[in-house]
Amino acid sequence: MTKRVRTEELNNYYITDMPTYIFQHPETEETIEIVQKINDLHQHTDEDGTEWNRVFTVPNTAVDTSVDPFNSEDFVKKTGQDCGTMGELWDRSKELSEMRKEKLGHDPVKEKYLERYSKKRHGLKHTEEIKENRKKFSDD
Repeated sequence: MTKRVRTEELNNYYITDMPTYIFQHPETEETIEIVQKINDLHQHTDEDGTEWNRVFTVPNTAVDTSVDPFNSEDFVKKTGQDCGTMGELWDRSKELSEMRKEKLGHDPVKEKYLERYSKKRHGLKHTEEIKENRKKFSDD
């Protein structure tokens, strides 16, 4: 049987954003979860003076790394939660572009961007498009 104990209370609201530590009674093997600050000494002694054993567990984290390369909202949601650098954002965008190209043979998102870029600049081509065209002609 596990019961939850909170060691701190602030303005009548329980602090829930702090880590939970599990302790087990050495004789009865009853377990309790205690919310403590990271910097606290992680020990628990009950009213009888019995020091409970701390139970160490494997951290339970889940990271969702899958992003639908065709869903712009999914991309914005995933990268908005990440605190990476602008370079990492560009790298992720390039990976998704390559995934779209692999599935379809071309990247419609990139093509649309290049088309709008060129139209906005009165026909001037993006350097990326120029590089791709040069590569196509040099391969032929």
